[in-house]
Amino acid sequence: MLRTLVIAAHPDEPELYAGGVSALLSEAGHAVKFLTLTNGDAGHHELERAPLARRRAEEGRRAADALGVVDYEIFDVHDGLLEPTVELRLRVMREIRAWRPDLLIALHGDGAGHPDNRAAGKLVEQAVELVTVRNVECGKPALERQPVCLLMTDYASAPVHRDDVVVDVTPVTRAKLDACLAHASQFLEFAPFQRGFLDQVPPADDVDACREFVGKYWPDLFASETFQLAPYGRRADATELRRLMPFIRG
Repeated sequence: MLRTLVIAAHPDEPELYAGGVSALLSEAGHAVKFLTLTNGDAGHHELERAPLARRRAEEGRRAADALGVVDYEIFDVHDGLLEPTVELRLRVMREIRAWRPDLLIALHGDGAGHPDNRAAGKLVEQAVELVTVRNVECGKPALERQPVCLLMTDYASAPVHRDDVVVDVTPVTRAKLDACLAHASQFLEFAPFQRGFLDQVPPADDVDACREFVGKYWPDLFASETFQLAPYGRRADATELRRLMPFIRG
């Protein structure tokens, strides 16, 4: 069984930017884990941090079920306060060593956008560089080799992102929609509030209308997902990529 680890900054980002490929990997027999480096407790216009963190953790569990993801771990770090510290680098490295992924998907570490996203990308890059170094201790034994690493794009990294790997995710559109809808605090509440269309949100119990709503306002996320070959991690040629992701185009 192959193993995949998707690391992001906030709950809902693995689903949003790599939910389709995660569902396809699960169908192909991979054990897929999501890890977010903050608990997302800033992402709401009404809820306070503690109840929001609890809600988002439950939303993550439901999203994982929709995608066939076997584990969803959330660091208890405040949303908006993530920093690429040595302590967190070792903690991320421990999780990578513990999961032993063949494939790791992460955010871009440089550029504009949410500082947590860039910090999460930088932490993964730093951790991967050391996962095979025995004398850097973190509570788990060093890996024999680094994982193949891909970068997923978010709203801010799109201008600099390269589409090295393109995945048609239309076969799993329903699963990705349902995973996003599991994060109702974001897709049906906070994001519509921020973007000025909260009055357009359908009743939460009208699942078909909610699916249509998410597809309408996030239209570019349900046809394909693209990934850039990371400048770190194990080098992979086309044969290796197809072994890991037999559904990729080209």
